[in-house]
Amino acid sequence: MVAFSGGGDSLALLLAAKAWADGAGRRLVALTVDHQIQGAGAAWAAWCRDRAKRLGVAHETLTWRGAKPRTGMAAAARAARHSLVAEAARAAGAGVVLMGHTEDDCMEAAAMRAQGTRVSAPRVFAPSPVWPAGRGIFLLRPLLQVRRAAIRDALTRARERWIEDPANVDTRQPRARARAGMKREQAVNSAPDLDIGPLFRALRFGAAGDIELPVEALAYSSPEAARAMLSAALVCVGGQDRTPRRERLDRVAAFVAAGDPFIATLAGARLSLADGRLRIAREIGDRRKGTACEMALPEARAVVWDGRFEILARRPGFRVQPLAGLASRLEPASRSKLRTVARKARAGLPAIVDEAGKVNCPTLTPMGGIEVNCLVKARMAGACGMITDEASIRRVAESDAAS
Repeated sequence: MVAFSGGGDSLALLLAAKAWADGAGRRLVALTVDHQIQGAGAAWAAWCRDRAKRLGVAHETLTWRGAKPRTGMAAAARAARHSLVAEAARAAGAGVVLMGHTEDDCMEAAAMRAQGTRVSAPRVFAPSPVWPAGRGIFLLRPLLQVRRAAIRDALTRARERWIEDPANVDTRQPRARARAGMKREQAVNSAPDLDIGPLFRALRFGAAGDIELPVEALAYSSPEAARAMLSAALVCVGGQDRTPRRERLDRVAAFVAAGDPFIATLAGARLSLADGRLRIAREIGDRRKGTACEMALPEARAVVWDGRFEILARRPGFRVQPLAGLASRLEPASRSKLRTVARKARAGLPAIVDEAGKVNCPTLTPMGGIEVNCLVKARMAGACGMITDEASIRRVAESDAAS
């Protein structure tokens, strides 16, 4: 899959991807998003469709429908765009989406951060930034070390045309302001790559999507790597769609670094440090305000519950809710297995209730008609840089299925 907006960068990417796909014997699909916030959006999508057709590339137009926010439009459009692209990729069986970000995008992101905008640096290979729509989908940016001007020079020499979005020079937008203030040869100031692999390998994952880490493992990592791992663990275990704020994360990271026993909650997760081990588990809290709610399970359609478990019901009549308050209704075999789960993590397990009111927990014992997959380990692997190509996506998926 190629994200194709019709701009110069994405056109260059599509041309390169087409040449690669032809040689590799791979099917290629171009995805264009019509945000329905510009009058020319439909015409741009049609232009992209026609250009892809002339190249012999399959094309899909994805439309962001519904009401649009009055504020924060850029962030909302970005989230909607990534969600639509991820869902289309999953439907087609693709695990990787090519995107046309360039070295200039890295520079612009650095300038935006300097101006106080919360934006991450684009990386060559990274998980989709939306959750849970982006689960299992990764973004590959092969042009990240190429300057935008060089791309346009090459396209001009090839007599190619592309779309120029007026929003790119609209200084009401943070990115356009950053772009306008940059010098042509400005150095890239991207976020450094942190080696979190050793910390990831030291983690132990529980049946409830909980995590345990020996504190001594932190002694061999930099404070920045430890903070990055902690941020990823909180958002994954908590099932959240965004990382905690820096000041709150720094406070908890300081507690962890001190090594003294403590208990804290952050980003929907409960942290505790005792006996030289850091334990992170889902904090259910007030279910009316969170994602760990009771919900009916649709038949034959996988859904993500609480941002942590993907559940597929093969027949109708099931609902899912937290196990909190229902453990006594489990079968004896499940209650026995429950004792192997960390006590503070048990309440956050998914309880499946059938039409007769019978309670099961398929993460403890298999259950007919229900398939459940905990997403925490795979999500952590992506966040910690352990997934670097298509082959490692498959390895992690197979490992989760086996466990």
